Amino acid sequence: MSLPSSVKFSKNGVEFLSNCDRLQYTIEELTRAALRDTGKYVCRETRKKIKRRTGRLARNAQYWVRRQSGDLQVGFKPGGFYGLYQEIGTAKQPKIAALSDATQNNIATIQRIQQQYLSAVGTESGEQMIDEGEYKGE
Repeated sequence: MSLPSSVKFSKNGVEFLSNCDRLQYTIEELTRAALRDTGKYVCRETRKKIKRRTGRLARNAQYWVRRQSGDLQVGFKPGGFYGLYQEIGTAKQPKIAALSDATQNNIATIQRIQQQYLSAVGTESGEQMIDEGEYKGE
């Protein structure tokens, strides 16, 4: 979806310029871009901590930014279903907690990533930061 244009209308001889649709679109897209970069970062940090035997679990770490609800999910694809065993541990497998540690230990970095995008709301540079690319990463 492209950037909506401004709406001009006149009422009682006064001309109004409405940028509400444009600003709403910019806010939504900058939020999604911030979530996308956060997901990329958390997946990268998770992959660093995962115990590597075959490397399959690290390849199965993924993020999803959902358009309808506007939220971020980070987890393992169906091919990495056994990631739960390394995440929470079992009787024979010690707890690694790669996903939760990657999030909890990097809260300051995650806030900086999101601040970078959300501080650009309402500026021309904010519209340039919007990338309507892939919002599902590997």
